[in-house]
Amino acid sequence: IGLMSFAAIAQFAPALIGGLIWRRANGRGAALGMVAGILVWSYTLLFPSLAGPDSDIVIHGLFGFEALRPQALFGTIGEPLNHGVLWSLSVNTLFFVLGSLSRASVPLERIQAAIFVPREAGPMPSLRRFRTAVTVNDLKDTISRYLGVERTERSFQSFEKNANVSLHGKEQASMDVIRFSEQLLASAVGSSSARLILSLLFRRNDRDSKDAFRLLDDATEALQHNRDLLQIALDQMEQGITVFDRDFRLICWNRQYRALFDLPDEMGQVGVSLDQILRHLAERGDIPADQRVAMLNRLTSFVSPWQMELKTSGRILELRSNPMPDGGIVATYADISGRVEQDLALKRANESLEQRVRSRTAELTRVNEELAQAQMLAEEANLSKTRFLAAAGHDILQPLNAARLYCSSLIEKAGKGPAGKAATNIESSLESVETILGAVLDISRLDAGALKPEDTAFSLGGLLGQIGNDFRPLAAEKKLGLKIMPSSLGVMTDRNLLRRLIQNLVSNAIKYTREGRILVGVRRRGELAEIQVIDTGIGIAGDKLNTVFHEFTRLDEGAREAEGLGLGLSIVDRIARVLRLEIRIFSNPGKGTRFSIILPVAAVAPPPREVGKAPTRAASSLAGLNVLCIDNDARILDGMRLLLEGWGCSVETVSGSGDLLRPGARRPDIVLADYHLDGGTGLDAIGRLRSAYGEDLPCVLVTADRSSAVRTAAGQLDVPVVNKPLKPAVLRSMMARVRALAPAAE
Repeated sequence: IGLMSFAAIAQFAPALIGGLIWRRANGRGAALGMVAGILVWSYTLLFPSLAGPDSDIVIHGLFGFEALRPQALFGTIGEPLNHGVLWSLSVNTLFFVLGSLSRASVPLERIQAAIFVPREAGPMPSLRRFRTAVTVNDLKDTISRYLGVERTERSFQSFEKNANVSLHGKEQASMDVIRFSEQLLASAVGSSSARLILSLLFRRNDRDSKDAFRLLDDATEALQHNRDLLQIALDQMEQGITVFDRDFRLICWNRQYRALFDLPDEMGQVGVSLDQILRHLAERGDIPADQRVAMLNRLTSFVSPWQMELKTSGRILELRSNPMPDGGIVATYADISGRVEQDLALKRANESLEQRVRSRTAELTRVNEELAQAQMLAEEANLSKTRFLAAAGHDILQPLNAARLYCSSLIEKAGKGPAGKAATNIESSLESVETILGAVLDISRLDAGALKPEDTAFSLGGLLGQIGNDFRPLAAEKKLGLKIMPSSLGVMTDRNLLRRLIQNLVSNAIKYTREGRILVGVRRRGELAEIQVIDTGIGIAGDKLNTVFHEFTRLDEGAREAEGLGLGLSIVDRIARVLRLEIRIFSNPGKGTRFSIILPVAAVAPPPREVGKAPTRAASSLAGLNVLCIDNDARILDGMRLLLEGWGCSVETVSGSGDLLRPGARRPDIVLADYHLDGGTGLDAIGRLRSAYGEDLPCVLVTADRSSAVRTAAGQLDVPVVNKPLKPAVLRSMMARVRALAPAAE
């Protein structure tokens, strides 16, 4: 067992001896050699002792190959211990050499190799016989010509300290001093030149070499002059500069280098290794001790510039390194402490700016949230106002509707006497109140966004024709001409809102025109259509064109011309904004005004051909009709009864939606139902009646609710809508129309 252990320990020998005598040995070769040697030792010595002599591998070899028998590898026969040691050390040495040759030595390995295996282990043999003829001062004088007196003195002082000897100037130089001098001189002029210089120095008293030595002195002076110029130039640079040989020993530097690193004199000598400098910095606390090797590798890897911070001085250096042709490196060092401090100040300023931006952003966010909250509260208040106006309008319009019904009945019964004139005046006043309430409610709904446009494609010709039919009687009363130009253009927008907009413009044109005519038509402008309402009225001054769209705003000329509240054009402006239409106005005072509505042209399908219509009943056909009136206001029911019975109708009234289908009740010819009922809506009541009497039952929804939701719901049931307060003519016309459209039973 002892001999086997000795054989195992012997596996360290190739790496140990090779590292001392071979400069190219490295860690990879040592590791590969020892691993290979230990494996062979285990196979040839350890395994046979554990497996026993009768083992199949011991007798026949691994995998049955005789050449792989542990105690007779490749047929070699010998004593087992000698056989195992011989093969394990041979394989160890082979892998040590191959592993070392497989890669170049890393910087730390090259520095260590330079310590143990100098490149020039001794001077030339030819120098040995001259060693007693040269003194230490002679060597110093010769070397100082190339390195300078200061560097030469420091180098010899370092040699005395490391070798623990004392040198005297006139004593003869020993072989160690000559070898050191040769290495020192070789760092400046190269190995061959150094040997030549020392050889001539040793033979300077020979007659044959005096001329050569004189030439050498002249060349030396010229070389020294050039070196002095180069050194002066390097010392004037702001950056520190160092040059290391291929063993990473210092051979050249400038004054700024030592000043930047605050190095002592012994660190500014030829031959000081890079590892010594880094170790000195680590011991002084300038760099972390565990980062010394990493910095050595980084400096010799020639990557992009990097930074080093010296802890004791607080100085920050930027390092750049480049390779030399012979394998050494040249490195520069720049003090960037000021620049780094400026960068940090800029970074702090940016962080402060970012903090201020975040603070301002948070403040703006808070303000925006407060504004959003305020806007939400304002919108909620606006909606509350709209709901209040709608409810108040409904409650106001209900008695107003009853008053108009009573007034209409009174007019028919009173005739043309004084009572009839009084009733007519009352009806006119009620109509004015209705107009005011309707305008206020419309503005409220438009401002609150309660009116949502429902875009449909339709022809402008039909729309303008209906408007012409509505306003011709009013124009005829003032003896004005109303001309509606036919048009085949189609548009895509909300038909009801656009009709309301044009109606307001035509109404204003008739109201403020004394004589002449009103022209309504459409012009095509490329992909746009321009609806024009032109009158020959009083006109509007140029500086007042923007004010006419403000609510309750009336110009002096207009106030003298006609009565009104100043809400018509305000509603026009709000409807245009809801529909996203452009309104243009051009006016010439005393000659007239032109309003234009700009909207895109759209394709419209041709209207279906009308088949034979049922003949409409005349007004007198309402006589004898059985009419069912549904409302939750008794006064309105009473007024409806008086009005309808005056037309010759048979009237049945129901308060609310509870008692619709009474036993023995006959089928009504027409149903007039309010929308807001106790316990439901008028549409629910109409649905129940149609379920009982048939889907063809004619029905009309009579309501003060002017919202689009009610109209949409009524349209889905094919129920026409008449708004309160009721106009008797409108109601009579609607009853005649829906009755005529119903299938004739008789």
